[in-house]
Amino acid sequence: MKIFPVKQVAKIDKFTIEHEPIASIELMERASLAFYERFIELYPHGDVCVLVGPGNNGGDALAVARLLLLNWRHVQVCLIVEPEKLSADASINYERLNKLQASISIFTDEEQFAEINKNSTIIDGLFGSGLNRPLVGLAAKLVTYVNSLDAEVVSIDIPSGLFGENNAGNIPESIMMANCTISFQFPKLAFLLADNEAYVGQWMIEDIGLHPQIINDTSCDYSYSDRNNVSKLLQSHSRFTHKGNMGHALLLAGSYGKMGAAVLASKGCLKTGAGLLTTHVPRLGYTIIQTAVPEAMVSIDRSDILLSEFPDLNAFDAIGIGPGIGLKPNTVAALRDLLTNLGNKPVVLDADALNILSQDESLWDLMPQHAILTPHPGEFDRLVGPSHTAYERLQKARRFAMDMQVVLVLKGAYTAVVDVDGHCYFNSTGNYGMATAGSGDVLTGILLALLAQGYVPLNAARIGVYLHGLSGDLMLIESAEEAIIASDIINKIGAAFQQLRR
Repeated sequence: MKIFPVKQVAKIDKFTIEHEPIASIELMERASLAFYERFIELYPHGDVCVLVGPGNNGGDALAVARLLLLNWRHVQVCLIVEPEKLSADASINYERLNKLQASISIFTDEEQFAEINKNSTIIDGLFGSGLNRPLVGLAAKLVTYVNSLDAEVVSIDIPSGLFGENNAGNIPESIMMANCTISFQFPKLAFLLADNEAYVGQWMIEDIGLHPQIINDTSCDYSYSDRNNVSKLLQSHSRFTHKGNMGHALLLAGSYGKMGAAVLASKGCLKTGAGLLTTHVPRLGYTIIQTAVPEAMVSIDRSDILLSEFPDLNAFDAIGIGPGIGLKPNTVAALRDLLTNLGNKPVVLDADALNILSQDESLWDLMPQHAILTPHPGEFDRLVGPSHTAYERLQKARRFAMDMQVVLVLKGAYTAVVDVDGHCYFNSTGNYGMATAGSGDVLTGILLALLAQGYVPLNAARIGVYLHGLSGDLMLIESAEEAIIASDIINKIGAAFQQLRR
């Protein structure tokens, strides 16, 4: 699913109106009906208070109020402008609503805010995605008042006051804090950024039938990866496939006190289909790996407690390095040698490999093109410097991926896979229970297995983060988020593959 800037969505709306063709008021009716049907599914009972602004978002709100009234819901409608100041389509919906003798209040000062039924579910239709400056005046005061109530708030398309992309210059107190946002056709980029969770709440997308031609023909910088488009990336396999066809992966992981990282990454790799896995570990890790992961072969470092070397790379189809390796000078030297000798072999770098890169920028010149890097926000900030907002960090990630020509996996609630051209694919799976020790090590193993099987790095990253998140989601069938551990994610990889292939 494409994610367009809000200015581009306005052009898509215009194209739809001209080429479907459909009158703008009818497109508004289509959107309002879509919102209404999802709303009554979520909130089938109780009083409703509809807040109406001057523009087309307010027009949507007026249409939704009419639909609710026609279906016998008790509805209170509150406008923040005089009816004659409504947009053209909003005016039409105001007249349609007025004919039903609806309860309509027109707010001119903040003392009237007390008229809002605090026991109602509040529908926020004050301002839509076209907003380009912070709310001020009566609108801002109304938003602040509603945010102070203990009421359920559902926003139409986007919470009032929130910008669709970059909110760095916004006023947080003037943004509606919705419990739920029902948006139209495409998610807004702002929905996927951690800074905005308190405003957006749970969000969902309703298809309103915008013209497929303009959607297909219009390029964008962001996409949202769901099951349909990720499943198309999966390879098919012959009945006569053998382990030699499924790739031989080399994992360099572990150090004294951190052998669990090597175990988790190794299991994640094998459960994702690598035909063969060799795990290179310090000497102390030999018995641990042989016992915990009997399916893996083991390469033993000359050091007892850390990684200081690597085996001949000729036998391997893909390399992964980083989980639990530490930052000792011998390990830094080993990473430098590895990057120097990689050639064209695909590689995934995670955890301490990234921390070593952040300490020595000279290593960046050795980075092979299309390498997969998997930082969480803290690791990424160490690589490129701190960011004040999630939007700023995302733009840095895009520039970094383009400048370095790498595939960057910026981990988070909607993990962002950024390609070498700067295009960003947000992942749709996963839950907060996966914020647990070792979860990232499992992802490294998953990505390594996919690279070893011959997936191009971008596809390996998109499939890998989807499978990883889906494995965590499948755990919720039998567990709670708080109880998920990294080993649980490994145990659900097979079920995640099964679901993705259906």
